[in-house]
Parts: sequence; structure tokens; C-alpha cells
Amino acid sequence: MFKGSMPALVTPFRNGELDLDTLKRLVEWQIGEGSTGIVPVGTTGESPTLSHEEHETVIAEVVRAAAGRVPVIAGAGSNNTVEAIRFVEFAARIGADAALVVTPYYNKPTQRGMIAHFTALHDCADIPIIIYNIPGRSVVDMTPATMGQLAKLPRIVGVKDATGKLERVSQQRMSCGPEFIQLSGEDATALGFNAHGGVGCISVTANVAPKLCAEFQAATLAGDYALALEYQDRLMPLHEAIFIEPGLVGAKYALSKLGLCGEEVRSPLTGLEDSTKAVIDAAMKHAGLL
Repeated sequence: MFKGSMPALVTPFRNGELDLDTLKRLVEWQIGEGSTGIVPVGTTGESPTLSHEEHETVIAEVVRAAAGRVPVIAGAGSNNTVEAIRFVEFAARIGADAALVVTPYYNKPTQRGMIAHFTALHDCADIPIIIYNIPGRSVVDMTPATMGQLAKLPRIVGVKDATGKLERVSQQRMSCGPEFIQLSGEDATALGFNAHGGVGCISVTANVAPKLCAEFQAATLAGDYALALEYQDRLMPLHEAIFIEPGLVGAKYALSKLGLCGEEVRSPLTGLEDSTKAVIDAAMKHAGLL
């Protein structure tokens, strides 16, 4: 159910408030361009600066807009287990297809603490959970052995892996089983990730180039790595350019060049430097988007 190219969707703002009309148009565009799922209210969706009410509003609007055409994996993570339970329960209640739950950040739980956290979330609602392992942001790294323990729970179904360590896919196949869904959380290494046994990517670049990212993923899943490499060569400058500054800021700027979304972000993030905009412009032209 969860495979292929799925954008970690940006959250549009207008004059400091949610821009729900643009949000709905982005969902329509993503589905029309071939994205195989939508992931609202992750870090790319500016979850750290959304209120709880805004967080839930965005998820509800995306679920309604998608209308069952593609799965919606709702961002539901927190470093507070009680708060995360609220988000997971809401995702289940509103009809999301899964919840994406990041490893708790900043308070640095042990492996035992992560097992307790994810077990509580698993038990609180009848919804599949995808673990999001991103040590670079959370400062904790869920080991393959810990993930294997959690994979025994029936609704812990997969991982978004942003470790950048391609060997993790094979290690997690050993600890979690080959049916455990492994999704890349890093655009630049998604080709190698799938070669190791991954089945998709929750992508920042797919905000901007959904058709190319979907076709790239389809090529890897069909085993056509020669074609996938052609797409990789077109997309690699864009993968890099978007992340010169925080990736969601780059993605919103690129979307503004396509006339699809404003550039507005919430503090403490700021708009891009002109030098970064020039690199993104060149990368979009290289990919054939401008």
C-alpha cells in the first residue's frame, strides 16, 4: 500500500495563516502528477511551528482532498508520548491511512525508551504506524535490533529511514523481515536505497518535481536501474540545491517559481538568500522544470 514517490508536503501560508485553498490545489496536483501517497505535517510541513489545532486541520484537509485516491500518511510525531498519542488518535479518527512517528527528539530516550514510546502509540489506535528514524535531527538512532522488536507489533508496518546509511536497509530486512516497508527519507540516496530492498521515498524534492520523482521510483521498482539512473542524473542537482538552506524553504521557493505556492515560511525559518535561489533556478532548468 505504501510505496513509490510520496511528497513530504509543504504547508502553505498566507499572511501568517494556513492557506487551505493552496493546500488542496497542491494535493490535486500531486495526485495528477503521479505521486503514490501524501505525507502532511512532517518537518517539511513545518510541524514545529504549527499549533495542535493547525496540525489537525492540515491533516483533515489533506485526507478530504485525497478522497481515498492515494494513501495519506499523517505526521504524528512528538517527543512527548502523551502528545503523540493525541496526534495518532486523531489521524485514525479522521481517516488517515497511516501515522508517521519520528523517534523522540532532544530528550534522547534510550532504545528501551523508544520501545515504550512506540508501543504506547501502537496500542492507542487502530492505524498502521511508520517509524521515522532521522538521527541527524532527533539525535537518537533506533537500531535495527530495536526496530525488529517493534516490527513484531502488528501495526508497526514500516520505516522512513533518513540515516543515510544504505546498509541499514539490508540490516532491517534481517531484523524486521522482508515484508517490513522501508521508505527512504533522503532523496539523494533513494536509488541505492531501493536497490537494497526499499520500496519508495517520502520525498522533499517530490514537492517540486512529482512527475519525475514518481517515474524515477517506478523505474526502480520495475528493476530498470538504467532508466532510474537517467532520472537520478536529472534530479540530483535539485536534490542538492533544495537543501542548501532548510529543505522546506527551498521547496516553497521552487513551487513559487511554478506558480503553485507562496514562499512564506514561519520564524525561525527565513526566506532564501538570492544566491541559493539562483542555484535552485539552475537545478530546475537542468531537470526540465523551467
